[in-house]
Amino acid sequence: MNTPSLERLPAGQAAPDAVAPRRLPRGHLVALLVFAALVAASWWRPLWPAEQALHHSLTVLAVAGLLWAQWRLRLPLSSFVLVLVFLTLHTVAARWIYSYVPYEQWWQALAGTVPSGGRNHFDRLVHFGYGLLLAPVLVRAWRERGAGRGKAWLQAVQVIVSTGALYELFEWGVALTLAPDAAEAYNGQQGDGWDAQRDMALALAGAALGATVAVCRRSATRR
Repeated sequence: MNTPSLERLPAGQAAPDAVAPRRLPRGHLVALLVFAALVAASWWRPLWPAEQALHHSLTVLAVAGLLWAQWRLRLPLSSFVLVLVFLTLHTVAARWIYSYVPYEQWWQALAGTVPSGGRNHFDRLVHFGYGLLLAPVLVRAWRERGAGRGKAWLQAVQVIVSTGALYELFEWGVALTLAPDAAEAYNGQQGDGWDAQRDMALALAGAALGATVAVCRRSATRR
């Protein structure tokens, strides 16, 4: 039996067994480059370089996971951007090691008023955003693979809560290896003994809201 050679194929046609590489679509690439520029800008004269680098070890893992998911699942641009928006929140928080993000000064510059003082709540926003922004990505991925609305909603919320718990355990493990002051600076507890539980509750609330919006929106578009 003769095997067809490349010379016998029409011009521009690849061999039957050839597999074209999956390149990052242009919109995805632009979004990733914008995020990379933001990360680079966040390293301009870092205030806490060691702690910031430790936080960004997770950024590297997250981007690697995002690219793997893009290669395997071919995520739509909206899902890809939602993940990068969350990582942008994390990048901003990492710049000021979560506990010292100057959002009160930013708000004063925009609105002319100063929010109530006390604890710095930017870390709470990041945990809420983790659920709110990533749950729709998970819902869409499962719905496109045949999962029902209820199953997709439940699985998305479960993944957010379980990975959030793993992150809190990771923080605890890192804290055990650091001096008390350094551990407090990295964890961003700000003296709150229930910080981990509140963070997980906010991630759960964000996931429930984000998954609900995603399920309802996808159901509406199919009518």
